[in-house]
Amino acid sequence: MVNDQLKKAHLKRKDNPGVVVPFLFNPAEFTIEKGNQFAEVNVPGLPSSILQFVKGNSRTISMELFFDTYENKDNRDVRQYTDKITGWDAGSIYSQLSPEKKGLMDIDSELHAPPICIFEWGTFTFQCVIERVSKKFTMFLADGTPVRATLSVTLKEYEEVDIQIRNIDTHSADLTKRWEVVQGDSLWSIAAKEYGDPADWRLVAEANEIDNPRLLNPGTALVIPVKE
Repeated sequence: MVNDQLKKAHLKRKDNPGVVVPFLFNPAEFTIEKGNQFAEVNVPGLPSSILQFVKGNSRTISMELFFDTYENKDNRDVRQYTDKITGWDAGSIYSQLSPEKKGLMDIDSELHAPPICIFEWGTFTFQCVIERVSKKFTMFLADGTPVRATLSVTLKEYEEVDIQIRNIDTHSADLTKRWEVVQGDSLWSIAAKEYGDPADWRLVAEANEIDNPRLLNPGTALVIPVKE
């Protein structure tokens, strides 16, 4: 039998999975962003800069979360729900979350940082920190109690250092290799591809006794030495 029960999205602490903040309503959509950072290396005589990969940027997820305690006749202060994410609203005397019960964005006294969180929605799991939240209240009771709010949330991917190191492709120019020159090749571009740095072109030039680095004939076989 197919289980048609609605899966509710939620955030929870990684170090304490019992601390779960369920969403009153599932997000209508969320956006995932991923980028890479490149540096431009200027080489005299070339018509354009050489792009050198620096690092990958962490993925981010952006979404809007809707909270409403009015339509369900609850009429409780909606901050009872929103403060569990953003933390105790110290600027408001009507905040319903005590200072002892910190939100997921508050600094943990033992971690000395906000906790690592897990965003889960069905089979989708995303380990993250809550980078940024914008909170907007849009409906109030007669006494000013907010009963409807929208949170614009940005989650940044978190991955432990040891896991990142294990996942790095360890293949590198650690053995002497040969390179056959094709039209458009230069010592700078070859060094960038083999060593990750076009400034290492002199290693290739010296290993192949090249006096003029601007003259590379297609079909020439070059030795790519080990970078010490």
